[in-house]
Amino acid sequence: MAANAIDQTRRMLSLVTYLRERPGAHVADVARAFGITEDELISDLDVLPMCGTSFRGGDLLDIDTDGDRIWWHNPDDVAAPLRLAADEATALLVAARAVATLPGLRESDREALLRATAKLEAAAGEAAGASSRLSVTFESEGGVFAEVDRAISERRRLWVRYYSPARDELTEREVDPIRLFAVGHTYMEAWCRLSEARRTFRLDRVAEIRILDEHAAPPELELRDLSAGLVQPSADDPEVVVEVGPGGRWVAEYYPHDRAEELPDGGLRITLRTPDPASLRRLALRLGSDGRIVAPQELADNARTAAAAALAAYGDE
Repeated sequence: MAANAIDQTRRMLSLVTYLRERPGAHVADVARAFGITEDELISDLDVLPMCGTSFRGGDLLDIDTDGDRIWWHNPDDVAAPLRLAADEATALLVAARAVATLPGLRESDREALLRATAKLEAAAGEAAGASSRLSVTFESEGGVFAEVDRAISERRRLWVRYYSPARDELTEREVDPIRLFAVGHTYMEAWCRLSEARRTFRLDRVAEIRILDEHAAPPELELRDLSAGLVQPSADDPEVVVEVGPGGRWVAEYYPHDRAEELPDGGLRITLRTPDPASLRRLALRLGSDGRIVAPQELADNARTAAAAALAAYGDE
C-alpha cells in the first residue's frame, strides 16, 4: 500500500536534514537508508523544490538530481532561523484558537494547543496583534469531525442520522468508526452495523451524531489505498452504460469507467461499474438532454420515471 500523506511528509522532513549533511549523495544509497524505492525517492525530490521557509517563494529548496546523485545548491540560504511575517502569524493564531474551541476535542489536546498558541503569540510579538481581532466559527461538520475523532481515539461506537442523496432519505444506524480521511470532502470510514459491511460517510451529510457506551469492534480490514481517488469500482460491480452528447463528455473525465466509445454525433458511449447503480439516477437527471442511461433497463426506466416526476412537479407550479 502506498504511504499516506503524513508518512510522506515525515519522510521528506527527515530527507532535508539527511541531504544537507551528505552533499552529492547517491540516489540508491538514500533510497536504501529510508527504506523506499528509487522511484519513490525521485517523487519526493520532485516535490521538495516547491518547499521552503515561506510560501511567497524566493526561499525554496534548490535540490536536483541527475538520476545517480542528489545535489542541494542552497542549503545555507534556507538555514536561517524562521521569522513569521504578520499575515503568517495571524493565520496560525486564528486557526489555532478556532480549533481549540471545537466540541469533542480531547482536553489534553486542547491544553497542548493552547500552550503552543501562547508560545506562538510570544514569539510573534507585535505581529500577533491583528489575530486578536479575528475569529472563525466552524460549521456543523467541525463538531461531527471532533465526535468521530474522539470515538476513534476511545474505541467507541457511534449512532448517526445520515442523509443518502442517492435515495434521498435519512437513515439511522450504528457504526464502528475506522478512520477519518479527506478526498475533496472529509469522510469517515466505518463498519456499519445496519448493513454489516464497510461503508464511507461524508461528514457534511451527517445530520446528527452521538457517541455510544458500546465498545467499537470493527472487523480486521485492510485499509483501502485512496491514492487513485475515493471511487474505485470493482470488477464484480454491476455494469452501467451511459450515452452522452457533446455537452456531456465531461462524464468521462469525472467518473472512472471501463471504456468510452465515440458516437457519430460527437458524444460518447460510456461503460462504467458501480456498487450502487441507483446512485447514477442523479447523474441522469443532471445530464438532462445531454445524456441518458442505456443499461441496465431497470435503471434506465427508473431514471426516466424520476425525470418525468420532476417535470410534472414544475408543471404544477
